[in-house]
Amino acid sequence: MPVRWLEDITADDLASVGGKAASLGELAGAGLPVPPAFVVTADTYRTFVESTGIDEELFDAVDVDPEDSQALAEAAERARELITGTDLPESVREEILAAHGDLDHEAVAVRSSATAEDLPDASFAGQQETFLNVERADLLDRVRECWASLFTQRAIYYRSEQGFDHRTVDVAVVVQAMVDADASGVMFTSHPSTGAPQAVIEAAWGLGEGVVSGSVSPDNYVVDRESGSVSEVTVADKKTMFVRDGAETVERAVPDDRREQRVLSEDLLDRLIAVGERVEEHYGEPQDVEWAITGDPASEDGDPTVYLLQSRPITTIDDAVAADDASGDAAGGVADGGAMTAQGETGILASGVGASPMAASGTVRLVRKLDQLDKVESGDVIVTEMTTPDMVPAMKRAAAIVTDEGGMTSHAAIVSRELGVPAVVGTDGASDRLRDGQQVTVDGDTGTVRAGDETADGESESATGDAAATEPAADAEAGAGAAAGSSATPKPMTGTEIKVNVSIPEAAERAAATGADGVGLLRIEHMVLSTGKTPRRYIEDHGEDAYVEELVDGIREVAEAFYPRPVRVRTLDAPTDEFRQLDGGADEPDEHNPMLGYRGIRRSLDQPDPFRLELSAVRKLYDMGYDNVELMLPLVTDAEDVVRAKSLMAEAGIDPDKRTWGVMVETPASALGIEELCETGIDFASFGTNDLTQYTLAVDRNNEQVAGRFDELHPAVLDLIERTIDVCNDHDVATSICGQAGSKPEMVQFLVDEGVTSISANVDAVRDVQQEVKRVEQRLLLDSVRE
Repeated sequence: MPVRWLEDITADDLASVGGKAASLGELAGAGLPVPPAFVVTADTYRTFVESTGIDEELFDAVDVDPEDSQALAEAAERARELITGTDLPESVREEILAAHGDLDHEAVAVRSSATAEDLPDASFAGQQETFLNVERADLLDRVRECWASLFTQRAIYYRSEQGFDHRTVDVAVVVQAMVDADASGVMFTSHPSTGAPQAVIEAAWGLGEGVVSGSVSPDNYVVDRESGSVSEVTVADKKTMFVRDGAETVERAVPDDRREQRVLSEDLLDRLIAVGERVEEHYGEPQDVEWAITGDPASEDGDPTVYLLQSRPITTIDDAVAADDASGDAAGGVADGGAMTAQGETGILASGVGASPMAASGTVRLVRKLDQLDKVESGDVIVTEMTTPDMVPAMKRAAAIVTDEGGMTSHAAIVSRELGVPAVVGTDGASDRLRDGQQVTVDGDTGTVRAGDETADGESESATGDAAATEPAADAEAGAGAAAGSSATPKPMTGTEIKVNVSIPEAAERAAATGADGVGLLRIEHMVLSTGKTPRRYIEDHGEDAYVEELVDGIREVAEAFYPRPVRVRTLDAPTDEFRQLDGGADEPDEHNPMLGYRGIRRSLDQPDPFRLELSAVRKLYDMGYDNVELMLPLVTDAEDVVRAKSLMAEAGIDPDKRTWGVMVETPASALGIEELCETGIDFASFGTNDLTQYTLAVDRNNEQVAGRFDELHPAVLDLIERTIDVCNDHDVATSICGQAGSKPEMVQFLVDEGVTSISANVDAVRDVQQEVKRVEQRLLLDSVRE
């Protein structure tokens, strides 16, 4: 049967109609308000590929190594050609068009419903296509495009990773009456991290495309379902909305009087909650629901009607986190700037900066040379002068990290925080005082290394899962804790986007679990440096394609973990002293102060060949469907840098007018020349406060003699930031911060007051920043009311 009507479908029909359609059928059967629809069954897709004779060539074409990006691209292209270039059997054409006539609704939404999508134990939402505002003349083409989207590069790769056989995964297509929504959004019927009875609702004007894609900042509402009270309301500045314009969906400006107007009244919230509770009760588990409202919800005459567009299980609830919440245990976090403890206290073998919270015990492994990394086994404590990107595989095995040198922005500190591994840095000689094979406890909260195993009872485990670990001290400031997102309180909803910094792809899942709104900074230099070779030497030894694949693989891991949330990828920005340590580094210039030298965009423009390969990697990711990747150029000083880079982007096949890209503001020159930078067409400007501070104050952040003068909150630095935000707001250019200072409460308060668009924090500080931003936004809201 090529076509089935929604009201005749139940969960038993999953294999025939796919997860999305089965869910909609269940909702319709339960009497819930679902727009009318019919389904082109998965059997119809299977009959199409078999009866037309394209099945063998199709499945042979997609049977490729998913790690071979060139083969993956060719497979996806061939699959699309086969499906979209083959005519539908006449009987199928007639039945689909007849059903559309019976639907009696010219504009429809055409949504793929794969038989491995939105299943109880997996959620592959977004893997296949959805088309809105489809008219009758385009319906059959859109159905075939939904079928073809089963074989995009991203879908082939992800399905392979999940262990699904391409030959056994079919796709149905839901054809549903288009709801011309006045307001829309998403609703988690229970808390998406803990499963607590707290409904979390996001709402915006117009169609739901903007909310689901993350391109529109929605209002946020948190409702305690047990008491029925609204515990949090964050009214966003909703600058744009998506509306129907004929057969197209277009983005338009929200009228001024509605930008900061609340979308959902108390009555509408009650109605949505009631519907959400019925959905959760029907399925017996928390649900992620897309909804829409027709009829102006802000007008007394609007007579709003609530519709459910789709529902799927929430797969992000962490059982361990839920257990923590139930017991009321709140995770602790590192105090601002880390903890410093003086040596000499009983049992303390070394002390320094507590750079990554939690504590762990293990066996000391002294690493003085890279060839000694093999002795580091799971659960050991790495003790070294300083870590390098070559050490990341060993750091992933370690229970804790201790370094002689470094501070809160050192490689060891950044990577340890992202891995959830306790770290103490800047100990000034721990590698001389500690012995190989010695049992120690590393406390990343207090910044101490103590003799013996103080976590022998093993009340909890570190992120590695191998060494006993404890939560930070009870009197430490509340924070994100060792497991991102494990705070007992739900994620605060804020108008300012809170993103996360990521240095290594291996930390992507942990970073995504924080609930951050995206990645504000993904550094690719760690991907390059971890090869042990300079870009030129790597290309000489392995070829350009291999270099591109290194970057594609690393970026893709993060882009997949966050999809569809944006991931801002910064092009290569490694100083020459880091390159000199690598194979091929002998030819690097010997600079007196590498931080002021041959790095960032100036190096990329001077050596355009490696830069072109970085851009090629980003273009490949776009081709694979990772449209959440954004490009960021580091260390620009003037508009000429940006214009030249923009030209190279276009040569690499990246359309600057269609992709989101921007610059780092790390120099006084770029801050003072921000208007000219805005006029080049950038979409965003992101502050790198570490560099901006050292260049403004003439303070080398790695020089101990002047380190005490390093102050990101210096009036001169703040003035440059304020000027930049003002100009960017005038040019409708987003602003963000991704430097270390973005995790400091004082800087957060300043930025929110000035109107920054987003703040990107270290993975361990995301929850703290979310709470601080929420507090500041509420103060600003109260101030505006009082005025």
